[in-house]
Amino acid sequence: MGGRAKARCDLLGVPPYSEVDGQLTRRFLSPAHDAALDTLSLWITEAGMTVRRDAAGNLIGRYEGASPDAPALLIGSHIDSVRNGGRYDGPLGILLGVDLIEALHDAGRRLPFALEVIAFGDEEGSRFAASMSCSRAVAGTLDPAAVLGMIDAEGVTLAQAFTAFGLDPARITEAARKPSDVIAFLEAHIEQGPVLEAEGLALGVVTAIAAQKRLMVRISGMAGHAGTTPMPLRKDPGPAAAECILALERICRAGTDNLVGTVGRMTALPGAFNVIPGAVEFSMDIRAETSATRDAAVEAITTEIHTIAARRGLTATVTLMQALDESPCDPDLTALLESAVGDLGLPVRRLPSGAGHDAMVMADLCPTAMLFIRCEGGISHNPAESVTEADCALAAQAMLAFVERLADRDPRPSTGSG
Repeated sequence: MGGRAKARCDLLGVPPYSEVDGQLTRRFLSPAHDAALDTLSLWITEAGMTVRRDAAGNLIGRYEGASPDAPALLIGSHIDSVRNGGRYDGPLGILLGVDLIEALHDAGRRLPFALEVIAFGDEEGSRFAASMSCSRAVAGTLDPAAVLGMIDAEGVTLAQAFTAFGLDPARITEAARKPSDVIAFLEAHIEQGPVLEAEGLALGVVTAIAAQKRLMVRISGMAGHAGTTPMPLRKDPGPAAAECILALERICRAGTDNLVGTVGRMTALPGAFNVIPGAVEFSMDIRAETSATRDAAVEAITTEIHTIAARRGLTATVTLMQALDESPCDPDLTALLESAVGDLGLPVRRLPSGAGHDAMVMADLCPTAMLFIRCEGGISHNPAESVTEADCALAAQAMLAFVERLADRDPRPSTGSG
């Protein structure tokens, strides 16, 4: 187990599973997404599961428990990628789940609960502004009115993309699961940071996922000719935007609770070499271990943005695009996962996640646990993203040990060998 999961991630890293030749770009509801689900469906079926697509575009494989109506342990992650991203961010957690269930199937084992592998369609938010829409649909926390009108870079709404993908946007809420049908959610994911590698550790057990907010900022001024408008007479939003970004950096550098801030997208309008922009739009991603620290930073930077704009004779708008509170992992499940890692003779390293994951949304539905896997250099969201077969094998073994410990804790009987 494990090595094949890595190899399958590599297979999914090229066209037709990527929209762009020579890199991995797999956006939600794209032809590359559809192709990836088709191939995943084959692998899931070969592993002994039934497979279906739900109303939100998620792919779900189910391996029944000892009784056909048993609630399920969900195992999975996301299948989408950022633009020009890495091959293991998301898919590795799905494919490790497939390997785990295939091992149980080959051994003829049925557990007191069902097992489901789920490939969430949209975690990154690389096509539409809000992320984790698919896990929110499953958790029952998605507001269709707030997301179906979102527009991608080509002017396509989320509702239109659903229709083109063969889904009915009016039925998206049907993806919601009942809490009584789910016992827990387990997500394995590359760390996306350097801690495990720095400490020589293959695996880590996640304690909590950081709080985050996404903002869109627009600084508006007056467009004009780049050669004929004197500097003192300009209302140029460009320098104001730069000042705002430096203010974000200053506020976050002075913060606590691992406060971080990032501007990942910036656009000058109309966007010509010889035109002073009439407006500049940019994103802000602000995260911290606690919602209180995150919110204080958002309030501080919002005040600074309006102050900077007013001082320069400009106007500013700050729009909240997404808010996710910190999400502690379930203490009991975390303890089981720690025991599973310890069973392999590995040191148990507890650490928080600064990156957002579907698990933080699924916590609204059921208890969650997360396993981190070492990645080379801590590099992620980058084609250089890398993991080893040996680490993937350890992750698969830890996940299987976790499932077996969970089954031993469940009072309902299991069937089969083992």
